[in-house]
Amino acid sequence: MSDLTVFELLMRDNDVRLPGVWQAAFEEAEAQLLAVAPHGVDVLDIARAAWDCLPDEARGEAMDALFYGWWENWQDRQTRTGQGGGAA
Repeated sequence: MSDLTVFELLMRDNDVRLPGVWQAAFEEAEAQLLAVAPHGVDVLDIARAAWDCLPDEARGEAMDALFYGWWENWQDRQTRTGQGGGAA
């Protein structure tokens, strides 16, 4: 018998993953920047905005994750949706 809840079993069986803290910070910063610059923003500006919002104790490990870890994901998403804007 599993200790997982029905929800956790469904998540596991369907390979659904919750966003990590860095992904959530990056996506929130991107949404905020796009609200004021709908023509597009540079991925480095998104990472910097996300990093600036973090508490000091979280910034050390966040730098690589935000600036380098999400670059490929962001670029792939821009290509798939046909949005140019920024450094893609």
